[in-house]
Amino acid sequence: MAVAIVTGASKGLGLALAHGLAGRGWDLVLDARTADVLEEGAAAVRAAHGTRVVALPGDVRDAGHRRELVAAARGLGGLDLLVNNASALGAAPLVRLEEQPLEGLREALETNVVAVLGLVREGLPSLRESGAGTVVVVSSDAAVEAYATWGGYGASKAAADHLAAVLAVEEPGLRVWAVDPGDMETDLYAAADPSGVGGRPSPESVVPGFLSLLDRRPASGRYGVAGAASPVAVAPASGSAGSAGSAPAHAHARTAGSGR
Repeated sequence: MAVAIVTGASKGLGLALAHGLAGRGWDLVLDARTADVLEEGAAAVRAAHGTRVVALPGDVRDAGHRRELVAAARGLGGLDLLVNNASALGAAPLVRLEEQPLEGLREALETNVVAVLGLVREGLPSLRESGAGTVVVVSSDAAVEAYATWGGYGASKAAADHLAAVLAVEEPGLRVWAVDPGDMETDLYAAADPSGVGGRPSPESVVPGFLSLLDRRPASGRYGVAGAASPVAVAPASGSAGSAGSAPAHAHARTAGSGR
């Protein structure tokens, strides 16, 4: 049975992905900081799909917690997929760079970049052992476009994108995808821009795009899944070829304003 770790999985995109994977028979290790909300979500996944689901509350910035996540995956049989979905905004609501709290920026970098690398490093031996080891870094078009007030968060996501691209070069036996899910109705977006809440797609609407990546296993690179029947390569990832061949032909094909 395939095993995945999904961070930030108590609600929103993380929980939607957990349901999507469990619906295909995946066993899961789910992470989030709020224990009761995480366990409620995990219980719903177990009840709906009957797969094994381990809920481990904690902060991905904590090295001990990252070790626990990977150990739990090994306890289920290994690690085939690591979804780095947990994110921090750095300021809520978002502010212009002249007002960006430096502590907030540090938090965004620690969560969105440093913790991602820490969890990848912890999971690499198991991912290499898998016949289809895959790393997903949930990205944003704020990583590649300049939007007022999204500077701190966007900078952290740009760094995570580059981390993913370099990892793909260094680990050609894995698939490494930075995935832009587009705008969604989530608590993160509501905190970022309270005035913009309402009318955006649900997190569940982008899950088929993520699952399509797993089905097709395209070369490592950066992909968008918002409003598309299948993922679209959305930005250059020079040299990030997967084990099955060269990197995809990349084109800027985002939906305007998606992925923040």
